[in-house]
Amino acid sequence: MSISPERLKAIEAIRDEDIDYSDIPATDAAFWADADLRLPTSHQGIYIHLEPDILAWLKQQGPDYQTRINTILRAYMVAQQAKP
Repeated sequence: MSISPERLKAIEAIRDEDIDYSDIPATDAAFWADADLRLPTSHQGIYIHLEPDILAWLKQQGPDYQTRINTILRAYMVAQQAKP
């Protein structure tokens, strides 16, 4: 999901000393030892036919409906790959 420019400005205006980190546990090198950097993959533009009600529903969920379509399709793909 994207963030509105107004909300981004509000977040950027918060001073570091005003951020409450009390509910976030500290991490150390051991925590990050097995971490992998995963950069987003590039996308390939395509043209697909969707029924109007499906497209309308996706757009009603908020901005970035194309990203939502990708997320839905990826979840389906992963579920299918998990089947024996």
